[in-house]
Amino acid sequence: MNGDTLNHRSSVLHTNTTNLKDHTLAKSTLEKACTKSNASSLWLRQSWVDELRWRVGEVSFMKWTADDVSAVLKCHPIPCLLAVFLLFFMRVEYTLPMIPPSSPPFDIGFVATVHLHRILSGSPVLNTILAGLNTVFVGMQTVYIIGTWVVEGRPRATIAALLMFTFRGILGYSTQLPLPQGFLGSGVDFPVGNVSFFLFYSGHVAASVIASLDMRRMQRSELAILFDIFNVLQFVRLLSTRGHYTIDLVVGIGAGMLFDSIAGKYIHKSHKTPTIDPNSNGDRKAFLVSPKLGNGTQ
Repeated sequence: MNGDTLNHRSSVLHTNTTNLKDHTLAKSTLEKACTKSNASSLWLRQSWVDELRWRVGEVSFMKWTADDVSAVLKCHPIPCLLAVFLLFFMRVEYTLPMIPPSSPPFDIGFVATVHLHRILSGSPVLNTILAGLNTVFVGMQTVYIIGTWVVEGRPRATIAALLMFTFRGILGYSTQLPLPQGFLGSGVDFPVGNVSFFLFYSGHVAASVIASLDMRRMQRSELAILFDIFNVLQFVRLLSTRGHYTIDLVVGIGAGMLFDSIAGKYIHKSHKTPTIDPNSNGDRKAFLVSPKLGNGTQ
């Protein structure tokens, strides 16, 4: 009986010892796993920190010095001035009261030309004469722009004008601005006959810019200067008669430059040089295959 009890106790002790060893082994394995996990986590965290530190170190402004800032101010004054204007107009925009719907738009060009508006209002004959002269100038623009293609074989200005008037029609129809108060119309103003027209943007100004840019490319500097002077006078007249808002005229200048550039890129990209029989009229059938137009400058 005592032997059986002893054997039972020995078996229990062996089992407990085995369980203790297994528990110790499991605990040791778990501790090792935790240690490896912590080490891996620390390594990943350190790698992320090192990566972030490297990224920050590669950021351009982190490498700037006082000499670099001074050089920017000295060598690039115009962008610095534009940055000042940005801050200034942000201040103006966020503090200026909005124009209520019941009030007419504020236009600084109308404020600047209020005296001329009074003169033209009191003199319909003078207003008609100036309108007629402006229409003549529009005719000059049209003849020159079309002539560069049909006479000289250079379609860039014509394509630019087509692009400009197409997008003017789209934008003008999309947002139809109200006619400015005090508008002084004339039967001889372009478009002739007191017909409706889109305000945004000014086709008068944009077409003049397109023609002037073409003249400069062709070294016709005197004619380009003359067109620029006429365009300035046209600018003032349109404000004085309330025929356009200031924004219409300013965007017209930008539109002329933009579409002239797009037309040049279009010609350059579309240019092909197929073999043309010199005895045929192939070079007259498609202006875009003319070798003269390869660089897109004409």
